[in-house]
Amino acid sequence: MDDRAFRNTMGKFATGVTVVTTKTEENVHGMTANAFMSVSMNPKLITISVDNRATMLDKIHHSGRFAVSILGEEQQDISMHFAGQKEKDDGVEFDLINDMPIVRDSLATVVCDVYDSYVVGDHTLFIGKVLEINLRDGRPLTFYQGQYGNYRALEHA
Repeated sequence: MDDRAFRNTMGKFATGVTVVTTKTEENVHGMTANAFMSVSMNPKLITISVDNRATMLDKIHHSGRFAVSILGEEQQDISMHFAGQKEKDDGVEFDLINDMPIVRDSLATVVCDVYDSYVVGDHTLFIGKVLEINLRDGRPLTFYQGQYGNYRALEHA
């Protein structure tokens, strides 16, 4: 199978959209990601997947920490900014939790210490031990077949 067919197949799985952030010295680094999931309740662990060519890889290895901000439907411009698709006109505002930058007004945030990492193919999986969480009400930004969307609850019959 070719790469495009594989990518199109994986695009059939609708996901939420996150921004992964870390801090080295006083510099904030971020990237858009939809490869994020919970791993364990006890201990509380999550995982993210980072392309081995991404500059974020060395930043997370260096800091030993990262945060995941789950974006709301009104935050598409922030996702596009960190995906390198479009510069956000007014910049991105961050808050700090446990001295880790998180995207302001995101639906939920998870702040982690790196618990472990595994090189798997052309990506590295970072397992994060959850230190702090934060959440607010709202609707998620979604991603499906290479396009942004939003969530709509289905009515029960």
